[in-house]
Amino acid sequence: MAERDLPASAAQASPRHGGVALLAPSRVRAVKVCAWLLALLPFARLMYLGATSQFGANPLEFVTRSTGTWTLVMLCVTLAVTPLRRITGWHWLIRSRRMFGLFTFFYGVQHFMLWLAVDRGFDVAYMIKDIGKRPFITVGFAAFVLMVPLAATSANAMVRWLGGRRWQLLHRAIYAIAVLAILHYWWHKAGKNDFQEVSIYAVVVFVLLALRVWWWQQRRRAVP
Repeated sequence: MAERDLPASAAQASPRHGGVALLAPSRVRAVKVCAWLLALLPFARLMYLGATSQFGANPLEFVTRSTGTWTLVMLCVTLAVTPLRRITGWHWLIRSRRMFGLFTFFYGVQHFMLWLAVDRGFDVAYMIKDIGKRPFITVGFAAFVLMVPLAATSANAMVRWLGGRRWQLLHRAIYAIAVLAILHYWWHKAGKNDFQEVSIYAVVVFVLLALRVWWWQQRRRAVP
């Protein structure tokens, strides 16, 4: 879910790019390590709460809600990397996008497995019935299915095997995943008539996708 990284040698050879200072490779690595630790913190928190029996009266609902929320948070962070890079000129941010994309999948797998293994007990007939009857399950399942090939092709070797153009086309599925994730959350909250939190995520995703559409239109106008 990321663009190709800038070569470390290029960052060392050119301390400024487009009038914006670039971080040294060692600092980029330090930033990535800090971002990795922060992204892992919600999982560590869940492990601590589970070990100390602090999941509350309904542990399954608590963990499912938490993993779903952090899947959406990581998805928004992944989508925010490119706009932030374009606005600030911090090209080194691209080096973190793949990591955030994989963390999106990491929390998404947990969210999905809780439904599959704990909530539905690997009952395939029950799962199919659930997917067909409840729209929020349907779109959530579709979003997860679309995430699988993106995570599977995140390595540089897969970029070379697919070719840059085909790889980029495949990874544009993240936009569909974002829309499906919002629909999944929205329809889930519709049953409780509670749209306050999901509305915030919906606005964030809308802005991040609208920026891309606007930049795409600007590029089209610039081409004779």
